[in-house]
Amino acid sequence: MSFDERVLNGMGVLTAIVDSGSFAGAAERLDMSQSGVSRSVARLEARLGIRLFDRTTRTVALTDEGRRLYEQVVPLLEGLEEAAASAASGASAVRGRLRVNVDPFFSKIVLSPRIGQFVERYPDLDLDLMTRDELGDMVADGFDLAVRFGEPRPSTLVARKLLETRIVTAASPAYLKKHGRPLKPTDLEHAPHECIQFRDPLTGRPFVWEFHRPRKKIVIAARGRLTVNDVSTMHGACLAGHGIAQIMALGTQPLFESGKLVDLFPDWHDEQFPLYALYPSRRHPSAKVRAFLEFIVKVTGAQVRDVPWY
Repeated sequence: MSFDERVLNGMGVLTAIVDSGSFAGAAERLDMSQSGVSRSVARLEARLGIRLFDRTTRTVALTDEGRRLYEQVVPLLEGLEEAAASAASGASAVRGRLRVNVDPFFSKIVLSPRIGQFVERYPDLDLDLMTRDELGDMVADGFDLAVRFGEPRPSTLVARKLLETRIVTAASPAYLKKHGRPLKPTDLEHAPHECIQFRDPLTGRPFVWEFHRPRKKIVIAARGRLTVNDVSTMHGACLAGHGIAQIMALGTQPLFESGKLVDLFPDWHDEQFPLYALYPSRRHPSAKVRAFLEFIVKVTGAQVRDVPWY
């Protein structure tokens, strides 16, 4: 198959449909008629000999072949766009629209107090920051980058580890006054202790309670009847004295320094939980993605303090 202007235009229409979520949205973005968008897709499908979209009256979704093509096309088009910008300005420009999928807790603790700095630094960039409990399908949802806690599942995405934060087993003074302080991790398997379970969004099951220290690891069946899937809810219930929780050290230092929470097992501090940046291309990331990655590295390197807990 020869590569000509019609194929290139069709690729541009393909990415606009995925990014906007509909043929109508692509038509508005490209200043085309909706029928023109449909004809462009039909020509591209005929030229490639594959079906790119599954279409109903309400939804548009990429086929498997369309998804593979999109994953390959996006970095190429972004590379062309960036090359043109570089040729015109003499440097890689941070411009256009950047869509980022962010873990809600990380957004609240780290990003929200500082994101204005990033926006002000790049006046030619529009930032679309969306918090989600789950990663979802980055390609189909049109995200350039994701920032998520936990080990990523095997996929075609590039995964870059940004940091690891300690897991701390915590309780409030009110809880300890009522139930007593556990002396060892296995005490949490028995009454009177109540542990707040946190549901793993990937498996749908509560996280296993682990305790790590040099050359030793134990896993316990933590006793507890409350299961949550939101970090703020878990923190709130723990602070209110309902139960013991395993929380990330990232951003929680003020709670321990103020005495609102107590670190129950300071000699079991070797369990780590990672934060990853994920993006859908193994080619060199675009200038806007690189700029956001550099910003994340910078802000996570600073101590996170003075967070309003509610």
